[in-house]
Amino acid sequence: MKKELLDICQVQVKFSEIDSMRRVWHGSYVTYFEDGRESFGRHYPGIGYADMQREGIYAPVYDLRVRYYAPLLLNDGVEIHTRYVYKPGARLDYMYQVFRASDHTLCAEGATVQLFIDAQGELMVEKPAYFEAWQVKYL
Repeated sequence: MKKELLDICQVQVKFSEIDSMRRVWHGSYVTYFEDGRESFGRHYPGIGYADMQREGIYAPVYDLRVRYYAPLLLNDGVEIHTRYVYKPGARLDYMYQVFRASDHTLCAEGATVQLFIDAQGELMVEKPAYFEAWQVKYL
C-alpha cells in the first residue's frame, strides 16, 4: 500500500476568472488544478516544475477530467485539495477537490494524468531518475 500524499492550498477568486453569469468560468478550474500541482510540488519537493526543468524533462497533461457541483463567485476563498495517486510507470496522476472555503462546499473535483517527455519532446517510457528518487523518499 502506497502512502497518500495530500496538499491543501488556498486562492481567492479573481475578476478575470468569472463569466457573464458572474460565476467562476468552467475553464478556470483547470487553473485551480494547476495551482494545486504547484503547491503540491513545493510541499513535496523534487517533482515541481523547476525540478523538471533542471533535469530537461517535462510533464504535459495527457488526460484531464472535471466535474462541477456548485458555483464559486467573485472574491470567494477557494481551498484546493491535491492528492498524488501512485500508478506504475512514467506518469504523474493527481486527483483534485475544489471547495468554497466559507462553508466547505465541494464545488468541483477532477483528475489529471501527465506523461514525461524529454527535451526533444519524445515520450519517456522509463521513469526519470529524479522521479524514482522522489517516490522512494515520499512513498
